[in-house]
Amino acid sequence: MAIYQPITPAHWSDKLTFSPAVRAGNLLFISGTTAVDDDLAIVGKGDIVAQTQFIFEKFGRILRQAGASFDNIVETTEYFLSLTDYRRTAEVRREFFKGPRYPAATGVLVAGLIRKDALIEIKATAVLGPKV
Repeated sequence: MAIYQPITPAHWSDKLTFSPAVRAGNLLFISGTTAVDDDLAIVGKGDIVAQTQFIFEKFGRILRQAGASFDNIVETTEYFLSLTDYRRTAEVRREFFKGPRYPAATGVLVAGLIRKDALIEIKATAVLGPKV
């Protein structure tokens, strides 16, 4: 018996060797996500705000497939290449996470990301209701 269930939205590339998210019990772990489209091309090249928006839109598809919403996310980790404009990503977060209850968050400045032209990578954890 599997201890987790992969959550894989339509158009997920079979070239990738990881699941975009997995459900284990009432927890949903969303993999580190960059702003790549279905053809694995970067979206919003050079624009961290556009990339952040696209990543959270991808999260929305994953959450819907898991029967959840952004209200279920309890934690995010954001990996930034530069502090330039990183504060502008907060504007995007406010579009998806409605205050005053925001998830816990950690921002990490990194030397590089695997995906060429990615300026940000985000992962998240959500708490779901009981599986029916």
